[in-house]
Amino acid sequence: MIRVGLIGFGYWGPNLARNVVSTPKMELKYIVDKDHSRISKASSLYPSVTTSNEPKIIFEDKNIDLVIIATPSSSHHLLTKNALHAEKHVLVEKPIALSSKDATELCELAELNKKLLIVDHTFLFTPSVRAMYTLVHNNDLGTIFYYDSVRVNLGLIQNDINVIWDLAPHDLSIVDYLFSPKRIQVSAFGSKHIGKTEDVAYITIKCDNNITAHFSLSWLSPVKIRRVLIGGDKAMLSWDDCQSDEKIKIYNRGIEPNSQDGIMTSMAGYRMGSMYSPHLPHTEALAIELEHITDCILNNKSPINDGRSSLRILKILEACDLSMKSMGTAIELNLNK
Repeated sequence: MIRVGLIGFGYWGPNLARNVVSTPKMELKYIVDKDHSRISKASSLYPSVTTSNEPKIIFEDKNIDLVIIATPSSSHHLLTKNALHAEKHVLVEKPIALSSKDATELCELAELNKKLLIVDHTFLFTPSVRAMYTLVHNNDLGTIFYYDSVRVNLGLIQNDINVIWDLAPHDLSIVDYLFSPKRIQVSAFGSKHIGKTEDVAYITIKCDNNITAHFSLSWLSPVKIRRVLIGGDKAMLSWDDCQSDEKIKIYNRGIEPNSQDGIMTSMAGYRMGSMYSPHLPHTEALAIELEHITDCILNNKSPINDGRSSLRILKILEACDLSMKSMGTAIELNLNK
Protein backbone atom coordinates (compact mmCIF):
# COMPACT_ATOMS: atom_id res chain seq x y z
CA MET A 1 0.00 0.00 0.00
CA ILE A 2 1.31 3.46 -0.95
CA ARG A 3 0.64 5.95 1.86
CA VAL A 4 0.03 9.46 0.56
CA GLY A 5 0.27 12.96 1.99
CA LEU A 6 -1.40 15.76 0.00
CA ILE A 7 -0.24 19.38 0.32
CA GLY A 8 -2.72 21.86 -1.12
CA PHE A 9 -6.52 21.64 -1.13
CA GLY A 10 -7.41 24.58 -3.35
CA TYR A 11 -8.42 24.24 -7.01
CA TRP A 12 -6.78 20.93 -7.99
CA GLY A 13 -6.23 19.37 -4.58
CA PRO A 14 -9.81 18.07 -4.14
CA ASN A 15 -9.57 16.25 -7.49
CA LEU A 16 -6.30 14.66 -6.41
CA ALA A 17 -7.73 13.61 -3.05
CA ARG A 18 -10.80 12.06 -4.66
CA ASN A 19 -8.70 10.05 -7.08
CA VAL A 20 -6.16 8.94 -4.48
CA VAL A 21 -8.99 7.58 -2.33
CA SER A 22 -10.39 5.63 -5.28
CA THR A 23 -7.03 4.28 -6.47
CA PRO A 24 -6.29 0.69 -5.43
CA LYS A 25 -3.06 0.34 -3.45
CA MET A 26 -3.10 4.01 -2.42
CA GLU A 27 -4.16 5.32 0.98
CA LEU A 28 -4.65 9.02 1.74
CA LYS A 29 -3.19 9.72 5.19
CA TYR A 30 -2.78 13.53 5.32
CA ILE A 31 -4.25 16.68 3.79
CA VAL A 32 -2.37 19.92 4.46
CA ASP A 33 -3.37 23.48 3.58
CA LYS A 34 -2.66 26.85 5.20
CA ASP A 35 -6.25 27.99 4.62
CA HIS A 36 -8.44 26.99 7.58
CA SER A 37 -11.65 26.94 5.54
CA ARG A 38 -10.11 24.47 3.10
CA ILE A 39 -8.92 22.27 5.94
CA SER A 40 -12.43 22.34 7.39
CA LYS A 41 -13.80 21.22 4.04
CA ALA A 42 -11.21 18.45 3.77
CA SER A 43 -12.02 17.20 7.27
CA SER A 44 -15.72 16.97 6.48
CA LEU A 45 -15.08 15.12 3.22
CA TYR A 46 -12.45 12.75 4.62
CA PRO A 47 -12.98 12.41 8.40
CA SER A 48 -10.51 9.53 8.68
CA VAL A 49 -7.67 11.56 7.11
CA THR A 50 -5.39 13.65 9.34
CA THR A 51 -5.51 17.36 8.44
CA SER A 52 -3.05 20.10 9.28
CA ASN A 53 -1.78 23.56 8.34
CA GLU A 54 1.87 22.46 8.42
CA PRO A 55 3.57 20.35 5.71
CA LYS A 56 6.24 19.13 8.13
CA ILE A 57 3.73 16.65 9.61
CA ILE A 58 3.98 14.78 6.31
CA PHE A 59 7.75 15.09 5.93
CA GLU A 60 8.37 13.81 9.47
CA ASP A 61 6.16 10.73 9.11
CA LYS A 62 8.47 7.89 8.06
CA ASN A 63 5.49 5.83 6.91
CA ILE A 64 4.53 8.25 4.11
CA ASP A 65 5.67 7.01 0.71
CA LEU A 66 4.36 9.68 -1.68
CA VAL A 67 3.93 13.43 -1.25
CA ILE A 68 1.57 15.18 -3.67
CA ILE A 69 2.08 18.93 -4.01
CA ALA A 70 -0.78 21.05 -5.38
CA THR A 71 0.13 24.52 -4.17
CA PRO A 72 0.96 27.82 -5.95
CA SER A 73 3.84 27.55 -8.42
CA SER A 74 6.19 29.71 -6.36
CA SER A 75 6.17 27.13 -3.55
CA HIS A 76 6.85 24.04 -5.67
CA HIS A 77 10.64 24.12 -5.52
CA LEU A 78 10.98 24.36 -1.74
CA LEU A 79 8.21 21.89 -0.91
CA THR A 80 9.52 19.35 -3.42
CA LYS A 81 13.05 19.79 -2.11
CA ASN A 82 11.90 19.21 1.48
CA ALA A 83 9.93 16.12 0.48
CA LEU A 84 12.90 14.63 -1.38
CA HIS A 85 15.21 15.37 1.57
CA ALA A 86 12.68 13.46 3.69
CA GLU A 87 13.14 10.55 1.24
CA LYS A 88 9.63 10.60 -0.19
CA HIS A 89 8.50 10.06 -3.76
CA VAL A 90 6.96 13.28 -5.10
CA LEU A 91 4.13 14.15 -7.48
CA VAL A 92 4.11 17.92 -8.02
CA GLU A 93 1.85 20.11 -10.09
CA LYS A 94 3.46 21.84 -13.06
CA PRO A 95 5.69 23.69 -13.26
CA ILE A 96 8.16 21.67 -11.24
CA ALA A 97 9.95 24.96 -10.50
CA LEU A 98 10.16 28.48 -11.89
CA SER A 99 13.61 28.01 -13.44
CA SER A 100 15.53 25.21 -15.13
CA LYS A 101 18.31 25.70 -12.56
CA ASP A 102 15.95 24.86 -9.68
CA ALA A 103 14.40 22.01 -11.66
CA THR A 104 17.85 20.52 -12.32
CA GLU A 105 18.60 20.64 -8.60
CA LEU A 106 15.39 18.72 -7.85
CA CYS A 107 16.05 16.09 -10.53
CA GLU A 108 19.57 15.48 -9.21
CA LEU A 109 18.32 15.27 -5.62
CA ALA A 110 15.65 12.72 -6.59
CA GLU A 111 18.22 10.62 -8.43
CA LEU A 112 20.66 10.84 -5.51
CA ASN A 113 17.99 9.65 -3.05
CA LYS A 114 16.63 7.07 -5.52
CA LYS A 115 13.14 8.56 -5.33
CA LEU A 116 10.66 9.23 -8.11
CA LEU A 117 10.07 12.85 -9.05
CA ILE A 118 6.86 13.07 -11.08
CA VAL A 119 5.21 16.14 -12.58
CA ASP A 120 1.46 16.25 -13.10
CA HIS A 121 1.23 16.67 -16.87
CA THR A 122 -2.27 15.21 -16.80
CA PHE A 123 -2.85 15.59 -20.54
CA LEU A 124 -0.44 12.73 -21.21
CA PHE A 125 -2.95 10.38 -19.58
CA THR A 126 -6.05 11.48 -21.45
CA PRO A 127 -7.51 8.78 -23.72
CA SER A 128 -6.99 11.19 -26.65
CA VAL A 129 -3.24 11.63 -26.15
CA ARG A 130 -2.76 7.93 -25.41
CA ALA A 131 -4.53 7.15 -28.71
CA MET A 132 -2.34 9.70 -30.51
CA TYR A 133 0.78 8.08 -29.05
CA THR A 134 -0.31 4.68 -30.33
CA LEU A 135 -1.09 6.05 -33.80
CA VAL A 136 2.28 7.83 -34.04
CA HIS A 137 4.37 4.95 -32.72
CA ASN A 138 2.55 2.31 -34.75
CA ASN A 139 3.42 4.42 -37.82
CA ASP A 140 -0.26 4.75 -38.74
CA LEU A 141 0.34 8.39 -39.70
CA GLY A 142 3.66 7.66 -41.39
CA THR A 143 6.49 10.17 -41.29
CA ILE A 144 5.32 13.13 -39.22
CA PHE A 145 5.61 16.57 -40.84
CA TYR A 146 4.08 18.93 -38.28
CA TYR A 147 2.19 19.46 -35.04
CA ASP A 148 -0.06 22.52 -35.09
CA SER A 149 -1.96 23.64 -32.00
CA VAL A 150 -4.48 26.38 -31.25
CA ARG A 151 -5.03 26.83 -27.50
CA VAL A 152 -6.97 30.04 -26.86
CA ASN A 153 -9.65 31.35 -24.49
CA LEU A 154 -10.88 34.53 -22.82
CA GLY A 155 -8.69 35.05 -19.75
CA LEU A 156 -7.59 34.35 -17.17
CA ILE A 157 -5.30 37.40 -17.31
CA GLN A 158 -2.34 36.78 -14.98
CA ASN A 159 0.43 39.12 -13.89
CA ASP A 160 2.95 36.61 -12.52
CA ILE A 161 3.28 34.46 -15.68
CA ASN A 162 2.62 35.09 -19.37
CA VAL A 163 0.30 33.17 -21.70
CA ILE A 164 3.15 30.91 -22.82
CA TRP A 165 3.90 29.68 -19.31
CA ASP A 166 0.17 29.24 -18.70
CA LEU A 167 -0.94 27.38 -21.83
CA ALA A 168 2.11 26.07 -23.72
CA PRO A 169 3.21 23.39 -21.18
CA HIS A 170 0.26 21.23 -22.23
CA ASP A 171 1.39 21.02 -25.86
CA LEU A 172 5.09 20.98 -25.01
CA SER A 173 4.58 17.90 -22.82
CA ILE A 174 2.63 16.21 -25.61
CA VAL A 175 5.27 16.99 -28.26
CA ASP A 176 7.99 15.70 -25.93
CA TYR A 177 5.99 12.52 -25.27
CA LEU A 178 5.01 11.83 -28.89
CA PHE A 179 8.20 12.76 -30.74
CA SER A 180 11.08 12.94 -28.19
CA PRO A 181 13.07 15.69 -29.96
CA LYS A 182 16.67 16.06 -28.77
CA ARG A 183 17.85 19.23 -30.50
CA ILE A 184 15.45 22.04 -31.36
CA GLN A 185 15.26 25.65 -32.48
CA VAL A 186 12.67 27.81 -30.69
CA SER A 187 11.22 31.08 -31.96
CA ALA A 188 8.49 33.00 -30.15
CA PHE A 189 6.58 36.23 -30.62
CA GLY A 190 4.25 37.75 -28.05
CA SER A 191 2.52 40.99 -27.18
CA LYS A 192 1.00 42.65 -24.12
CA HIS A 193 -2.42 44.28 -24.36
CA ILE A 194 -4.20 44.10 -21.00
CA GLY A 195 -1.86 43.23 -18.13
CA LYS A 196 1.85 43.19 -17.36
CA THR A 197 2.65 39.99 -19.28
CA GLU A 198 2.17 38.73 -22.82
CA ASP A 199 -1.46 37.70 -23.38
CA VAL A 200 -1.10 36.63 -27.03
CA ALA A 201 1.84 34.56 -28.30
CA TYR A 202 2.99 32.32 -31.14
CA ILE A 203 5.70 29.68 -30.87
CA THR A 204 7.46 27.78 -33.65
CA ILE A 205 9.74 24.86 -32.82
CA LYS A 206 11.93 23.15 -35.41
CA CYS A 207 12.83 19.66 -34.21
CA ASP A 208 15.86 17.59 -35.19
CA ASN A 209 13.56 14.89 -36.59
CA ASN A 210 12.30 17.42 -39.18
CA ILE A 211 9.01 17.98 -37.37
CA THR A 212 7.78 21.56 -37.08
CA ALA A 213 5.58 22.39 -34.09
CA HIS A 214 3.56 25.59 -33.98
CA PHE A 215 1.44 26.89 -31.10
CA SER A 216 -1.10 29.74 -31.14
CA LEU A 217 -1.83 30.91 -27.60
CA SER A 218 -4.17 33.62 -26.35
CA TRP A 219 -6.05 34.92 -23.34
CA LEU A 220 -7.97 37.31 -25.62
CA SER A 221 -10.11 34.93 -27.67
CA PRO A 222 -13.92 35.27 -27.67
CA VAL A 223 -14.18 31.48 -27.93
CA LYS A 224 -12.37 28.61 -26.27
CA ILE A 225 -10.45 26.48 -28.78
CA ARG A 226 -8.39 23.39 -28.02
CA ARG A 227 -7.44 21.98 -31.41
CA VAL A 228 -4.39 20.08 -32.67
CA LEU A 229 -3.51 18.96 -36.19
CA ILE A 230 -0.81 16.38 -36.86
CA GLY A 231 0.25 15.84 -40.46
CA GLY A 232 1.94 12.69 -41.72
CA ASP A 233 2.67 11.25 -45.15
CA LYS A 234 0.28 8.32 -44.62
CA ALA A 235 -2.57 10.05 -42.78
CA MET A 236 -3.47 13.21 -40.90
CA LEU A 237 -5.07 13.66 -37.50
CA SER A 238 -7.22 16.30 -35.86
CA TRP A 239 -7.90 16.48 -32.12
CA ASP A 240 -10.60 18.79 -30.79
CA ASP A 241 -10.59 18.57 -27.02
CA CYS A 242 -13.68 20.78 -26.75
CA GLN A 243 -15.80 18.12 -28.44
CA SER A 244 -17.77 15.77 -26.21
CA ASP A 245 -17.33 12.89 -28.66
CA GLU A 246 -15.30 12.17 -31.78
CA LYS A 247 -12.44 14.14 -30.28
CA ILE A 248 -9.95 12.48 -32.63
CA LYS A 249 -10.44 12.13 -36.36
CA ILE A 250 -7.99 10.42 -38.71
CA TYR A 251 -8.03 11.44 -42.36
CA ASN A 252 -6.67 9.31 -45.18
CA ARG A 253 -5.60 12.44 -47.00
CA GLY A 254 -2.34 13.83 -48.28
CA ILE A 255 -0.25 14.88 -51.24
CA GLU A 256 1.48 12.42 -53.54
CA PRO A 257 4.42 14.11 -55.31
CA ASN A 258 4.87 13.23 -58.98
CA SER A 259 8.18 12.68 -60.70
CA GLN A 260 9.32 12.09 -64.26
CA ASP A 261 12.59 10.25 -64.83
CA GLY A 262 13.35 10.69 -61.14
CA ILE A 263 12.89 14.48 -61.26
CA MET A 264 10.17 16.07 -59.16
CA THR A 265 7.57 18.01 -61.12
CA SER A 266 5.39 20.91 -60.01
CA MET A 267 2.31 18.73 -60.40
CA ALA A 268 1.17 16.68 -57.43
CA GLY A 269 -1.58 14.20 -56.73
CA TYR A 270 -3.99 14.89 -53.91
CA ARG A 271 -5.25 11.92 -51.91
CA MET A 272 -8.75 12.60 -50.58
CA GLY A 273 -9.64 9.42 -48.71
CA SER A 274 -12.00 8.57 -45.91
CA MET A 275 -12.16 9.75 -42.30
CA TYR A 276 -12.72 7.70 -39.18
CA SER A 277 -12.95 8.52 -35.49
CA PRO A 278 -11.65 5.88 -33.05
CA HIS A 279 -13.65 5.02 -29.95
CA LEU A 280 -12.13 6.56 -26.83
CA PRO A 281 -12.96 5.45 -23.28
CA HIS A 282 -14.36 8.07 -20.91
CA THR A 283 -11.78 7.35 -18.21
CA GLU A 284 -10.60 10.26 -16.08
CA ALA A 285 -7.00 11.12 -16.93
CA LEU A 286 -6.04 11.66 -13.30
CA ALA A 287 -7.20 8.16 -12.39
CA ILE A 288 -5.04 6.69 -15.17
CA GLU A 289 -2.09 8.79 -14.02
CA LEU A 290 -2.31 7.61 -10.42
CA GLU A 291 -2.49 3.99 -11.55
CA HIS A 292 0.66 4.62 -13.61
CA ILE A 293 2.40 6.17 -10.60
CA THR A 294 1.38 3.22 -8.42
CA ASP A 295 2.89 0.80 -10.94
CA CYS A 296 6.11 2.83 -11.13
CA ILE A 297 6.57 3.03 -7.35
CA LEU A 298 5.77 -0.61 -6.63
CA ASN A 299 7.70 -2.03 -9.58
CA ASN A 300 10.62 0.41 -9.76
CA LYS A 301 9.70 1.80 -13.18
CA SER A 302 10.35 5.22 -14.70
CA PRO A 303 7.22 7.36 -15.16
CA ILE A 304 6.56 8.96 -18.53
CA ASN A 305 6.11 12.31 -16.77
CA ASP A 306 9.29 12.31 -14.70
CA GLY A 307 11.25 15.33 -13.55
CA ARG A 308 13.63 15.23 -16.51
CA SER A 309 10.76 15.56 -18.98
CA SER A 310 9.48 18.58 -17.06
CA LEU A 311 13.00 20.04 -17.03
CA ARG A 312 13.06 19.88 -20.83
CA ILE A 313 9.76 21.77 -20.94
CA LEU A 314 11.10 24.44 -18.58
CA LYS A 315 14.13 24.94 -20.81
CA ILE A 316 11.82 25.52 -23.79
CA LEU A 317 9.69 27.99 -21.81
CA GLU A 318 12.81 29.94 -20.86
CA ALA A 319 13.94 29.89 -24.50
CA CYS A 320 10.53 31.27 -25.53
CA ASP A 321 10.93 34.20 -23.13
CA LEU A 322 14.43 34.87 -24.45
CA SER A 323 13.25 34.70 -28.06
CA MET A 324 10.34 37.08 -27.40
CA LYS A 325 12.72 39.62 -25.89
CA SER A 326 14.84 39.50 -29.07
CA MET A 327 11.93 39.81 -31.53
CA GLY A 328 11.64 36.12 -32.37
CA THR A 329 15.31 35.24 -32.73
CA ALA A 330 15.68 31.45 -32.94
CA ILE A 331 17.16 29.91 -29.79
CA GLU A 332 18.96 26.57 -30.17
CA LEU A 333 18.55 24.00 -27.42
CA ASN A 334 20.13 20.63 -26.74
CA LEU A 335 17.49 18.91 -24.64
CA ASN A 336 19.83 16.04 -23.77
CA LYS A 337 21.96 18.29 -21.56
